[in-house]
Amino acid sequence: MDKAEFFLALDELLELKPGTITGPEKLSSFDNWDSLAVISLIALADEKFNIVLGSDAIAEAQTFDELLTIVSQNNAD
Repeated sequence: MDKAEFFLALDELLELKPGTITGPEKLSSFDNWDSLAVISLIALADEKFNIVLGSDAIAEAQTFDELLTIVSQNNAD
């Protein structure tokens, strides 16, 4: 999985302008990062990247870079 591709997918998921997410941004700084976004990310990871994520793993992330690390680790399993 490519970092840029993942962040562009998150831009789309959160209805942001492409290129908004670059990694170091805090998830909490986005009003639309909520429980629905977490569920949508779980579905996106499964459908687009063939990665199974749990909400507990996602809840540990504070930034988009940390979220990418969690997704990447689950991809290696």
